[in-house]
Amino acid sequence: MPYENLAQMFFQRAAELAGRPRYRYRVDGDWREVTWQEMADRVRATAAGLVDMGVQPGDKVALLSATRPEWMEIDFAILACGALTVPIYQSNLPAECGYIMANSDSSIVFVENAKQRAKIEEVTGRGFELDGITQKIALRGVVTIDGEPGAGQSLAGLMERGRALGASARAEIDRRTKAIRRDQLATIVYTSGTTGPPKGVLQTHGNHLATVESLIRISEDFAREGDVDFFFLPLAHSFARLIEYFGIAAGSITAFARSIDTLADDLASSHPHLVPAVPRIYEKFYARIQAARESGGPARRALFDWAVSVGRQRSLCEQQHRPVPLAVRLQHAVAERLVFGRIHQLLGGNIRYMTSGGAPLSREIAEFFHAIGVLILEGYGLTETTPSLTVNRPDHFKFGTVGLALDCCEIRIAEDGEILARGANVALGYHRRPEATAESWDPDGWFHTGDIGEIDAEGFLRITDRKKDLIKTSGGKYVAPQKIENLLKLQPHVSQAVVIGDNRKYCVALVTLEPEEIERWATGQNLKLRSGEEMAANPAVRELIEGEVAQVNRELASFEQVKYFRILPRDLSVETGELTPSLKVKRKVMAERYRREIEEMYA
Repeated sequence: MPYENLAQMFFQRAAELAGRPRYRYRVDGDWREVTWQEMADRVRATAAGLVDMGVQPGDKVALLSATRPEWMEIDFAILACGALTVPIYQSNLPAECGYIMANSDSSIVFVENAKQRAKIEEVTGRGFELDGITQKIALRGVVTIDGEPGAGQSLAGLMERGRALGASARAEIDRRTKAIRRDQLATIVYTSGTTGPPKGVLQTHGNHLATVESLIRISEDFAREGDVDFFFLPLAHSFARLIEYFGIAAGSITAFARSIDTLADDLASSHPHLVPAVPRIYEKFYARIQAARESGGPARRALFDWAVSVGRQRSLCEQQHRPVPLAVRLQHAVAERLVFGRIHQLLGGNIRYMTSGGAPLSREIAEFFHAIGVLILEGYGLTETTPSLTVNRPDHFKFGTVGLALDCCEIRIAEDGEILARGANVALGYHRRPEATAESWDPDGWFHTGDIGEIDAEGFLRITDRKKDLIKTSGGKYVAPQKIENLLKLQPHVSQAVVIGDNRKYCVALVTLEPEEIERWATGQNLKLRSGEEMAANPAVRELIEGEVAQVNRELASFEQVKYFRILPRDLSVETGELTPSLKVKRKVMAERYRREIEEMYA
């Protein structure tokens, strides 16, 4: 440190750690390892192949794939050419992929498989409205990662082509890498588009390096050389990209999960030290632990509750930086052996801490996990801040906050409560969107986050809500919907919740059910509920949820309380377009899709 660019950082670390493992992936139940040297060879071969395809410095290369080892290798290969990576979520629809490629002027695209290639084929040649003119997608090449015979250019073929070029290609890659400056663009990252067409955020090599270097300086405990980090987040999202680059700088070993469906098994067998995730994952873990408690007999429930109460005593001492009393330490050792140890084994047995980003984490969940011996460090930032502004530290954390500012940036609170930020990690603006850039970046360089927050006396930032999401009832009261939604999601039988109430007399909610918990409850009631539709329509289920909503209302002011709710027949998902890839609710989509149900509650 410091490095001049991301590609240089990777190649330098690969040379220093050549024979050690860089990542692991699972095949037929076994974990296979790839060394730093092997990864560097694959990156150089891919980069050489791209140069042979005509990729020039400054060109844009799109990448449409799920998270997998090849994603990282392709990313560094693009950067080593002096080109820009344009990530696209695997869940994006063809028209969304087309818009991103047209807006970014991408000339080449990597696709994961035939399914993703079909999306590109569908929109190639189609016109997209940009800056008042129609622009068509004109690609020079499509490279398929899982390429099969007859499928055109494959990643394996591209790498073979790159290796055949020999020393001259390697020299060209080294020359290009050496020429890249920190202030040059590295990537255009498109926001999830919760309120409209995605905006391409212009991130430089220096933006990413500033965040990584700041995290390295904060604490050696964030990651130690040889630590295992567990990877399943979408690499098209900036939070996952930070973990990718931070892992390179720190020298960690990345264990790639096979899919979200195999998460539990992969997590337990990879034995990671660090697990980055979004709040929805922790909410699911919390619900499963609580379900396991409920399924036990009175004695097991009493033991679990005792252990958690002891854990909370220890947690409080650590939060207040006080010594843990001997009696609590002795009781905690028993709780660890009888209760917590089993939970830790489900998480791989080596967890030092977990991190949370992308959306607000419930304070109750953070405190519960710490009580059972798992520290979740919550941070905050946006795509436009590449992507972190604040983070809780292993040795200095406060639940209910998103931590202290990184030393590469400064934050302040505007008069209306909005969080403003500027610094080396704040992006340059939006690609081809000068008006949107001027709206978000003021003349003094402060980026307006759109989030409402407050900074306490110790410098910890607390997020209150999204500025645009704040509800103002017709009575003039301001309501923070995420606060209510988080309380609803803590109820054992509620999965998701969306609160509505802007310019209305009162707040209402759309909720979805936790199927496993509903099934367990229904068995005890001698009810047979075969589908989500039957669950949502059953009067007894409605009465159950009514009680849980009433429980939440007891913790709220009268103007915040949920007066009516509707149970939806299925959970929200990325595939149905109701959640972003980082699992945040698309409020505009929900309001439009469930307009009838909402209007019924106000009739």
